Amino acid sequence: MIDEILQRQLSTALSEQLKVKIHINDAKSVHGGDINQTFRIATNEGYFFLKLNDAKRYPEMFAAEYAGLEALYATHALAVPQPLAYGSCNGQTYLLMEHLIKGVAIQDFWEDFGASLAQLHKKTQPHFGYAAPNYIGTLKQYNTPYTNWPVFYAFNRLLPLAKIAYDQQIIDQNMMYQMERLCKRLPQLFPADAPALLHGDLWSGNFMVGQDGKVCVFDPAIYYGHREMDLAMTRLFGGFDTRFYYAYQAAWPLSPGWQQRIGVCQLYPLLVHTLLFGGNYYNSIKEILQAY
Repeated sequence: MIDEILQRQLSTALSEQLKVKIHINDAKSVHGGDINQTFRIATNEGYFFLKLNDAKRYPEMFAAEYAGLEALYATHALAVPQPLAYGSCNGQTYLLMEHLIKGVAIQDFWEDFGASLAQLHKKTQPHFGYAAPNYIGTLKQYNTPYTNWPVFYAFNRLLPLAKIAYDQQIIDQNMMYQMERLCKRLPQLFPADAPALLHGDLWSGNFMVGQDGKVCVFDPAIYYGHREMDLAMTRLFGGFDTRFYYAYQAAWPLSPGWQQRIGVCQLYPLLVHTLLFGGNYYNSIKEILQAY
């Protein structure tokens, strides 16, 4: 159960957002990944979903996630849980949002998912990046704007995390050199593509079948980037159904050579998982770098 002070703050936030008096009856701890404490909040107006984390360590994490959900919600391309409130209380930071109800997948679920992602990616802006830094997991994600994708990917994604991994003695000097060498080759590897609004952390653990039978995504780490980043991420950790990829290609074909760029695009999420969870991700990074 969450403490009474936080309950009162959440009740007030929900009441202001929904324009009706909200009473919290119960808060049940539920599984919500490895990063946050998560709860299903029972109220007189139904259920809501709550995330909690350390306010001192991650003061802006939920503010950034709230903004990311709002940005995705506004596109009407992919369903997301509606963000309702964020704030801090007693040393904890919180994010309150719609509680999702699982449904039964429609017959063409994967085709609809692929086409919907392509629709999201068509939302663009003049530069790669985002208005402010945000998070992927508990790692700060830098979004300094650049008009050039290879420069953005090198200086905002690969090199900062590689430096952290090197400082923590996860990768050695030779791998750091290989990473720097790859970054110099990025302009030759990536063709020009417009900045696309990305989910940013799109793997099988961050979507579900919604009540309407279509996809609903959550836990975004949004920014405007190269659209192959989202697609490469979907191929990690088991991958998506083949129909998803065919539908995306039918809706908006990728540039030639995309198959050869999958590993390069996967380097960023692999570095993230190496820093957060350790494990065998190191070997995957090493294998990709050795190819360049």
